[in-house]
Amino acid sequence: MTDQLVVLVVEDEPLIRMDVADELAMRGFKVFEAGNAQEAIAILADNLDIQILFTDIDMPGSMDGLKLAAAVRDRWPPIKIIVTSGNRSIAESEMPAQSRFFSKPYRADALAAAMRDIVT
Repeated sequence: MTDQLVVLVVEDEPLIRMDVADELAMRGFKVFEAGNAQEAIAILADNLDIQILFTDIDMPGSMDGLKLAAAVRDRWPPIKIIVTSGNRSIAESEMPAQSRFFSKPYRADALAAAMRDIVT
């Protein structure tokens, strides 16, 4: 297994998505990006090496980040999940099993450390 962790960043705000993707790539992650849940599911289906889903909760479309996280937990159980929001705080009971919550704004180094921690 490679040391490079593979993460899918799902964020509807393009500048935020690009920023976090760049920060993670600079820290050695292989990063895929999606702007909504529908894109995320297509990317996950085509890239079975993805180990971590990092998703914003508040997104337009048929599925918000919590519904996406639940769908990923059901369809791809090994994938680790981190959800984030700047607008609300989420109780652990509202999230899929073995997932974490990060409040915005977050520090990229803390996020990267949490991602490394959840896959070990």
